[in-house]
Amino acid sequence: MVDGIQYKPVVTEGAAKQIANSLRTAIVEGHLRANERLPTELELAEKFSVSRPTIREALKRLAAQNLIRSRRGPTGGTFVKQPSQEEVQEELTSSMTVLMSMGSFFFEEINEARFELERLCARLAAERRTDDHLRIMEKEIKAQRGDISDEEFCASDMRFHHALVDASGNAVLQFMIFAVIEALQPVSNMILVRFREKKHIVTQHERIFQALLDRDSEAACGALEEQLFYMRDQYAKLQECRPPLPD
Repeated sequence: MVDGIQYKPVVTEGAAKQIANSLRTAIVEGHLRANERLPTELELAEKFSVSRPTIREALKRLAAQNLIRSRRGPTGGTFVKQPSQEEVQEELTSSMTVLMSMGSFFFEEINEARFELERLCARLAAERRTDDHLRIMEKEIKAQRGDISDEEFCASDMRFHHALVDASGNAVLQFMIFAVIEALQPVSNMILVRFREKKHIVTQHERIFQALLDRDSEAACGALEEQLFYMRDQYAKLQECRPPLPD
């Protein structure tokens, strides 16, 4: 039997949520480890003094949070899942995108957070970047100078900034900022199509690239700051062109 789960009595209303929270706490605190098998539905139902359907609902909640997985067969059961960074990033990006669309986060705030994080990445990248990082960035700049569609330019822009973040060599920063970049992308694309001048963006990218080539962190941060202000201005133009909301 697995130790570390607090089998507290629960009230009928919201029982599944309370049970899911208890199991989640056990996972977060390390009492239940990755790939460890949970007690059966019947055992959990007896421990929590609830019905098996209530346990199933609790497990569905944990599965939706990517914390558990099920396996059939003689050695099957429900196991603690260790989500990949990509899965967690995708969930974080999705949540940020939804919150921004609902007005909980504003474009200006996320854009500001992105560039503050990217400035930190630029300072580290000036010291830690490799020739491979520079080759990726140079390749994207070359593509951006060519005759490509708006969609292709947006994708190239993302790859350029991903290479900058990768060059920081900091896994935590990479995890955080990739989610932010992805969440901003739909709005950034709208700005690009309607207002942003590609040549202006390419020039900023060239300055960032040259600064990293020279290992000049101040120049890299300066170019990023210019891009931050530029994006703010273009977003303001986008907002001015939108029809007013109905009363």
